[in-house]
Amino acid sequence: QVQLVESGGGLVQAGGSLRLSCAGSGSTFRFNAIGWYRQAPGNQRELVARISTSDTTNYADSVKGRFTISRDNAKNTVVLQMNSLKPEDTAVYYCNTWPGVRFTWGQGTQVTVSS
Repeated sequence: QVQLVESGGGLVQAGGSLRLSCAGSGSTFRFNAIGWYRQAPGNQRELVARISTSDTTNYADSVKGRFTISRDNAKNTVVLQMNSLKPEDTAVYYCNTWPGVRFTWGQGTQVTVSS
């Protein structure tokens, strides 16, 4: 079973940047499309960006133009570069497969954007 470890979150002022990393153990990680999801308090978990095995990317309208997703299959990692952060980006960020969640959720990484 693939284990997912998210890292890179933190506290940043509005307009700042963060770089999140998702590390997946096991050889099957690289054969899956991977998404970055986020969940703010009181809200449902939502998909913000995804990347296919052929590096095709897709973004939620709320982050388009500000976030960039990429993957390094040699390192079994998927990175989410987040620029021009807004207070509404505050959430716990997770990675997992898309479509459909196949792996056990990791602990996520907290992103807090102050105004």
